[in-house]
Amino acid sequence: MDLDAYVAEHRGEWHRLEALSGRRRLSAAEADELVALYQRAATHLSVLRSRSPEPGLVAELSQLVLRARGRITGRPRPSWAAVGRFLLVGFPGAVYRAWPWWCAVATGFSLLSGFLIWYVAGHPDTAAAFVGEEAAAELVRSGFAGYYTEFSAPTFAFHLWTHNAWLAAQCLASGVLVVPVFWLLWQNALNIGVVGGVMVSYGRADVFFGMITPHGLLELTGVFVAAGVGLRTAWAWIAPPPRLTRGRAVAEAGRSAVLAAVGLVGVFAVSAGLEAFVTPAPLPAALRIGAGAAVWLAFLAYVVVLGRRAVGGSCVAPDTAAGSTVDTPGLRAGRGI
Repeated sequence: MDLDAYVAEHRGEWHRLEALSGRRRLSAAEADELVALYQRAATHLSVLRSRSPEPGLVAELSQLVLRARGRITGRPRPSWAAVGRFLLVGFPGAVYRAWPWWCAVATGFSLLSGFLIWYVAGHPDTAAAFVGEEAAAELVRSGFAGYYTEFSAPTFAFHLWTHNAWLAAQCLASGVLVVPVFWLLWQNALNIGVVGGVMVSYGRADVFFGMITPHGLLELTGVFVAAGVGLRTAWAWIAPPPRLTRGRAVAEAGRSAVLAAVGLVGVFAVSAGLEAFVTPAPLPAALRIGAGAAVWLAFLAYVVVLGRRAVGGSCVAPDTAAGSTVDTPGLRAGRGI
């Protein structure tokens, strides 16, 4: 192919396509012309890629074709309507679809943590083996309560937000492998069990539950949701529904996981605010726990009411589809709640 002759023959069309692509408004005739020139330019680009060794010309024409395609198809723009749909349909729907999974995770985690607290409280030598006698005494005297006032509230809130969002991201991303999710949950359950057991054994159960409950209800629910959604993605790979291929089932579950991941960033922002500003506040424990419980119940109502509505209005049925800990005082090597 004579490259110079080919370019000379079509250069005028390319210039015209460039001019039309740069205009803000086009008449009906100009829009039709733009589409026709775009199709020709795409053909020219295909010919040049297969027959021409001139990378500069190929790059130039590639950019022109991309600009023209963008002018034809339009560029998606963020809108408040999209944000509203995400908050009212996308996120609650994604969480509600996975409710059997994260409810099962929450039940198992609570039973395991409760057992560990009971066992460590009844066997002080176990707590000493984990943290040491002096560290346990320091934890009871001031370490546990002091953790929540160690830094300024805004700095503490930002640290908690990023830490817990990262933990949730690990649960979601590693869900398809199953084992890493259970390892992350075990680390957190062990942390809570040891710290809670130490506090209970020293007669400070009121301090432990009074300070962990205001933020822990929402914070741990966010972790349960992340783990449940991740495990749901794994199950879509292990046992896809009969109506879907394995790849399609994983893709659908993965899309729900992305929606859940984005929404959980906001959930952890709220729980971080509770932990930084409400948990250490000089208020009676009943008021602090009541505030945290109200926010937690509001989140559950939001998921159940809007999520059920979102799932009911879609064609997707609810069932189709290294280590970190939740940031907590006590075990400084892997701090959680």
